[in-house]
Amino acid sequence: MEQYLIPTLIVTGIGILAGVVLTIASKFMAVKVNEAAVKVRRALPGVNCGACGYAGCDDYAASLVNDHTVKANLCTPGGSAVSLEISEILGISFVAAEGKYALVKCSGTFDKTNYVMDFKGIQSCAANKMFYRGRGSCSRACLGFGDCVEACEYGAISMVNGVAKIDKLKCVGCSVCVRKCPNHLITIVPSGLTTYVGCSSQDDGAKTHRACKTGCTACRKCEEVCRFDAIHVTGNLAEINPDQCMNCGMCIKACPSGIIKSNRMKKI
Repeated sequence: MEQYLIPTLIVTGIGILAGVVLTIASKFMAVKVNEAAVKVRRALPGVNCGACGYAGCDDYAASLVNDHTVKANLCTPGGSAVSLEISEILGISFVAAEGKYALVKCSGTFDKTNYVMDFKGIQSCAANKMFYRGRGSCSRACLGFGDCVEACEYGAISMVNGVAKIDKLKCVGCSVCVRKCPNHLITIVPSGLTTYVGCSSQDDGAKTHRACKTGCTACRKCEEVCRFDAIHVTGNLAEINPDQCMNCGMCIKACPSGIIKSNRMKKI
């Protein structure tokens, strides 16, 4: 019996000593937790989308607490409700969050363009983009495999006639889909902007028209009619400045390709 007793006591003693050492170490080496940072982090939705401009919710929460110049209304998915809660926690003035949503700058549906290959590899936009330049006649068109659909946690994106379509009412502007699109077709815009250019091709007009019946041909007619200097053609593609656009619709009427559109919600 004694042959087991001594080893047992030794092991027990070592365990007790280790416990005491760890307890003392935890007291001296403990990192103080900032309660405000913890509360702010809990207020954030935890999407870690990066729409606020920070690495994730943890980074944004820490920055809010440590740097008082950081705005509390940068969380697009959380909206004004989260902005208000953070403002109350930090004791700062409340500023409503600016609503944003995503737009797909492509109109190359099956009836407007076509595929030039039957891709048999991994059925994803990312995989297809790595093979040659994609499967469409337009190298900048929606690849149609729905990587953005799978990435969206809000069910705001669906594939319609070969092109990703975003439901403005469901979209929170988190920008996760923006990073998922290998052709960089998705952009985040202020909720007040309803006029947009549904194309991303930067080829010359003739080449764009051959690849897609509804592509921007850089004719500049939209520039000519805009009274607010809000739309310009750069790199063979019309682009709208959301800070200057008044959504008057003049460019929509002037565009011969029908590529400038409006997604203004119709009143019921």
